[in-house]
Amino acid sequence: MQHVVIGTAGHIDHGKTTLIKALTGRETDNLKEEKERGISIDLGFTFFDLPSGKRAGIIDVPGHEKFIKNMLAGVSGIDLVLMVIAADEGIMPQTREHFEILQLLNVNKGIIVITKIDLVDRDWLEMVVEDVRKEFKGTFLEDVPIHQVSSKTRIGLDDLVKDVDRLTEDVSARDIEGHFRLPVDRVFSVSGFGTVVTGTVISGKIKEGQNVQIYPSKTTCKVRGIQVHEQQVVEAEAGERCAINISNVKTNNVKRGDVISVENFMEPSLMVDCKLYYLKSASKPLENRQRVRLYHGTNEIICRVVILDKEKVNPGEEAYIQLRLEKQLTAQRKDRFVIRSYSPMHTLGGGTIIEPAAQKAKRFNEQYIKELRLKESGKTEGIIENTIKNLSGKYPQKEEILKAMGKNDDNIQNELEKLIKNKSIILLNKGDKPVYIHQDFLNDKIKTLENILKEFHRKNPLKMGMSKEEIKNKVFGSKIKQKIYDCIIELLKDENKIDLYGSFIFLRDFKVKYSEAQIKIKDNILRKFSNSGFIPPKYLELENNCNDKKNFEMVFESVVDKGDIVKVAEDCWFLAEDYERAKKIVIDFIKSNGSISLGQFRDELNTSRKYAMMLMEHFDGIRLTKRLEDKRVLY
Repeated sequence: MQHVVIGTAGHIDHGKTTLIKALTGRETDNLKEEKERGISIDLGFTFFDLPSGKRAGIIDVPGHEKFIKNMLAGVSGIDLVLMVIAADEGIMPQTREHFEILQLLNVNKGIIVITKIDLVDRDWLEMVVEDVRKEFKGTFLEDVPIHQVSSKTRIGLDDLVKDVDRLTEDVSARDIEGHFRLPVDRVFSVSGFGTVVTGTVISGKIKEGQNVQIYPSKTTCKVRGIQVHEQQVVEAEAGERCAINISNVKTNNVKRGDVISVENFMEPSLMVDCKLYYLKSASKPLENRQRVRLYHGTNEIICRVVILDKEKVNPGEEAYIQLRLEKQLTAQRKDRFVIRSYSPMHTLGGGTIIEPAAQKAKRFNEQYIKELRLKESGKTEGIIENTIKNLSGKYPQKEEILKAMGKNDDNIQNELEKLIKNKSIILLNKGDKPVYIHQDFLNDKIKTLENILKEFHRKNPLKMGMSKEEIKNKVFGSKIKQKIYDCIIELLKDENKIDLYGSFIFLRDFKVKYSEAQIKIKDNILRKFSNSGFIPPKYLELENNCNDKKNFEMVFESVVDKGDIVKVAEDCWFLAEDYERAKKIVIDFIKSNGSISLGQFRDELNTSRKYAMMLMEHFDGIRLTKRLEDKRVLY
């Protein structure tokens, strides 16, 4: 079933609340002050049944200029408007301001209702109708029906209801399949139930028992119950006004302007990038860093305007702007907004949010403005690629990409696959929790890695390469997850950018080259170890027998790196062949005898207790063996 929310708009005391009462039989002015003063101060909500059987929610907004912020909170979620004009007064200032706001919020369906016709004669009424037609010429209200009604005598109400019913057939369907979002317009407590929030569901569905989050605080709570038009339901969907009973949240922890949505989907921000239309009716240009009031959904936030592509914005002009906010906003791309002057308050303009979680931008930055144009175009593939490019350093998963896009749509898999196929985007960790990075990001990392390795090889010609851990910290940052880092290293190896030897990384075309003097030192070191068996020579002993101390240190480290000799303890190395032989002796002896003691191991190696102990503790450390009292068994 399609759901419709109707809103009123118009000047103070033009009969909006009385009209709603005549249509629905319900009073929407519930505050004591409203009843005492005879004017609407806050939003009023009710519903009525149309002849077709549809039930329409209706929002009554205040007409007084002091309460425009409440009016804005109401009209942000409506499908069509009843533009109410009193016959005895005609077009008035708030008629115009309300209508400008409706246009800025992209409300494009409505009906003009001239009320209080019982107070004027026919000639006057015809003059008012003529003025109304002139006022709305060239707008979405240009050719709509003008209904002349009296809420007091009920003249014209039946025809108005029929026209409303007809017009609801053309209302665009809401995004039911997207993520659930509800801007909060009221919060109250019900005895025995706790906190209740109300609002219009602008996308998705919400079910009883579902976990949701309150943004921008990101407080998690559970939906205990849902009401739509005073009836208990299990589920509410886009286009419906509903009341949600939420658990574990006090009324002072949620307020008008907050957004209820799915968990971990939205990202609150202190900066948003927008496309602004500055009203022709503005009295002077919009200046850079001017303080204004932002209205988005049911929220009002004070902010400053940074004009990105102009020195200033003249009345009737468009511009790219960045709004720098005094408190966090939770928005999505393509959301509509309005700005009003800080003081005295009047509407300045509005438009579309392009980047809901923006980074601080410099003015007149051509690349930044180019990216905004791409995002504004709505070409999903280009937006996704650009988003991943900006996020690559965080190694994002799909959920983080969606959040950064501010897009209420998780159906981006096809676009991701296209980008991967044309090699713009790289998929890492394909199985569990895939990560996406941009090819340009990887190319930059490859360039950095190659430069670091070239310099390392130049300074250390006998070293096999840099350790994987050192490369990780210098090139990719210590925060990268090990699994993702390993994927990147394997990818670079497969693409012949680097090679691996154990825990070392080196350039593909690099080879260790010894000079004649270094070859002699190397051969001498290996000969000493070969002749010593399981009583190996010490480092200082070898170094003291070599006259070329600088070359000796480099050569010794090189043979260790290559694995020709293996370190098992401090100042204790064995020739690789002897080390492997010792491992085989341990394994074979334990398999034959069930265990091996230190003394037995010493005798098998024909070495001292000291070296047998070093090897045995090393084998424990690599989990080849484990100690049980005074013996070792296989791990």
